[in-house]
Amino acid sequence: MPRRPAEAAALQRRTPFPFSAIVGQEEMKSALLTAAVDPSVGGVLVFGDRGTGKSTAVRALASLLPSIRAVVNCPYGCDPLALSHACDDCRARAASRKGKQALRSHLIPVPVVDLPLGATEDRVAGALDLERALAGGVKAFEPGLLARANRGFLYIDEVNLLEDHLVDLLLDVAASGENVVEREGLSVRHPARFVLVGSGNPEEGELRPQLLDRFGLSVEVTTPRDLAARVQVVRRRDEFERDPEAFAASWQREEQRLRHRILAARSMLHTVHVPDSVVETAARLCMRVGTDGLRGELTLLRAARASASLAAEAVVGVDHLRQVATAALRHRLRRNPLDEADAAVRVERALQEIFEPSRAAA
Repeated sequence: MPRRPAEAAALQRRTPFPFSAIVGQEEMKSALLTAAVDPSVGGVLVFGDRGTGKSTAVRALASLLPSIRAVVNCPYGCDPLALSHACDDCRARAASRKGKQALRSHLIPVPVVDLPLGATEDRVAGALDLERALAGGVKAFEPGLLARANRGFLYIDEVNLLEDHLVDLLLDVAASGENVVEREGLSVRHPARFVLVGSGNPEEGELRPQLLDRFGLSVEVTTPRDLAARVQVVRRRDEFERDPEAFAASWQREEQRLRHRILAARSMLHTVHVPDSVVETAARLCMRVGTDGLRGELTLLRAARASASLAAEAVVGVDHLRQVATAALRHRLRRNPLDEADAAVRVERALQEIFEPSRAAA
């Protein structure tokens, strides 16, 4: 029996749409899975039409991932088994005589934090209470969105409209993995390592090059042009909105299968071998398309390694490079006034020149 509209709406807020049930958008789903397996890839930028499932996919992925272990009562969700990346308080408690007892841990869902465009810097970075500091000599700190996003996902919709001062803040945190808040001689720092996911419509403005370069993968999504695919999208969304719990339950087996695949890929990631020939091919490809710096090669290799892990393959091959090349490089290309081709087309053309020279010549 279908639920009442108000009841169904409340359940939708608590029950994300299953990742496995998303129709099409294979490039976006592949990029998000790659970032989930290896966060060092550097996050995902999703540009495309409105209503194509961008935010749905991000929240669906987070609910798909297994819970993480975090220190009890830590506002940053520090990992008790990775104290080198923990906050000062967790490290101090671990170093004390009762460290083992003090660092009690529990399982929490992977954080997914939305960064609204109109957010103030205090809300994003956190705020220091100067009155309590001066009166009581205590560093009273109110953690912000970056603290909540630690070890999870920071999602920015309409990222190309983000204000410049927040872009500068994100660039600093993304580079260091730490958030530092300073005010009137007081300073607080805490871990802020997250997968940055941004989405937007390119018609509404371009992204600053400095922030664009920080995204490891960039994908484009479009409205389905195939009639059968559109019908399937509408049917699944309608079923979900009428009874979110029943719909999620019907996809539970597929979700569990994908969750196991991600866990297996993570466990074998650091054992996957990258031959010198593949590294050379990645460098040759980046030179061919004219990327600046070496971030393109590094991202390309990390994404290819994660792709191999997801396929349960122990050696990275050129096929893995080809699978991730467009997403890893399309946003790193210099503009060429003599070549009006789309960035994705330019990457594909370079791939053909390297792997299929006879076809490219024809």
